[in-house]
Amino acid sequence: MNNDQMTKTEEESGRKMPASLTSERALLGSILIDPASLADVLTSIGPDDFYLTEHREIFIAMRELFDASREIDEVTLIDMLVRRGVYDKAGGESYIRALVGATPVATNVADYARIVKEQSTRRRIIAACTDIAELSYAEQEDVGAVLDHAQGEFNDIAAGRDSRHFQKIQDVLTEVLTDLHTLSQDKNAFAGTPTGFSTLDKYLAGMGETDLILIGARPGMGKTSFAMNIATQVAQATPQDGSEPKTVCIFSLEMSAKELVTRMISCEALIDSYVLRSGQLSGGDWEKVTNACAALADTHILIDDTSAATVTSMKAKLRRVKNPGLVVVDYLQLMHSEHRADNRATEVSEISRNLKLLAKDLRVPVICCSQLNRGPEGRTDKRPQLSDLRESGSIEQDADIVMLLYRDEYYKSDADPSNTKGNIAEVLIQKNRHGSLGRIEMGWLPAYTKFRSLDNEHKE
Repeated sequence: MNNDQMTKTEEESGRKMPASLTSERALLGSILIDPASLADVLTSIGPDDFYLTEHREIFIAMRELFDASREIDEVTLIDMLVRRGVYDKAGGESYIRALVGATPVATNVADYARIVKEQSTRRRIIAACTDIAELSYAEQEDVGAVLDHAQGEFNDIAAGRDSRHFQKIQDVLTEVLTDLHTLSQDKNAFAGTPTGFSTLDKYLAGMGETDLILIGARPGMGKTSFAMNIATQVAQATPQDGSEPKTVCIFSLEMSAKELVTRMISCEALIDSYVLRSGQLSGGDWEKVTNACAALADTHILIDDTSAATVTSMKAKLRRVKNPGLVVVDYLQLMHSEHRADNRATEVSEISRNLKLLAKDLRVPVICCSQLNRGPEGRTDKRPQLSDLRESGSIEQDADIVMLLYRDEYYKSDADPSNTKGNIAEVLIQKNRHGSLGRIEMGWLPAYTKFRSLDNEHKE
């Protein structure tokens, strides 16, 4: 919130915005006395946490000196502020020196930072409530959109994020360089979440935390199974940094939760899905089922089988999930938009765009399954293409990664669904914002609805 906004809010409410100028001065003075303390403060405090513009500019100047590995003292700080046009030399010296004198004990810098942050958070809460009230009074937005906006604002505040301001490129560069350093030390530390399929991860370098990943295929080709295989492997993976395993959230608009879990058990236990559904289990099968259930029970997988789901309802539920690592939506064409559209293509365009925004806002990869039209049926080479995506060309524009599935035996009338030896499936990477396109051959075990990695792969 800038000074103009704060002044307006104060005038309208007749009350002063929360602020502790004493703590702000003590915090800046502590950094001048002990410049090394700035490194600890930077993890929790940013320029916008200061109430006074003057204090904000002083903190920015301190950070620029820190980034340039220059000493922070009264002389260098005043020089930086003069060069930034904040002060003339005479005007700045007296206030900078006064900051040191206003600091009771420099060792209490963490307490000063905490107070400054708390007051900043109070101001952000007031600003969010004001924005939400204005949206509600205007009656121009759908109620669902207002609720989504409100939930987003308060979740950002709770997470310490402020989406209303620009990020300095220096801060982003630091994050990028840290990631690059980690990758250089550990080649297996993907920039994103590994899918669990080694050949696929070579192309994707993992799923990025804001990626919308589209899995397209004709009905019965295995897109749900492929998405569930990835979901299970992500949920079962042990984080390399020792943190808690990620939570995988599945929105199943076609299958019930029981049907989906039955498939997972079949895949995990390697028991024919028909045998599992019919209950014709032998003694050995029961042991496999028990072990599979135990393995799945140790994961953090949440399933929502609401049939009339919207992106807004999904986002509202996801905001209450702790540590989300992957979202799976099965499938796009069964979703509905919050707004009435002139045609279905327009509605699907809005849905795909909102799914991308969901991934970006929540910083979690989203896998979305999508039906293909009958285009492949009319071609000699029946491998799917981007143009086969059903109902909207904007789907491919919004997605970061598009993978289309193809199995040759799908078009053969003598294909055996109880095949436990496996067939060859192709994953055609038709769009990849992070790397190359290609065709990956994988094993497909139809009896277990399971995909598996093969050693051979082919690049375009």
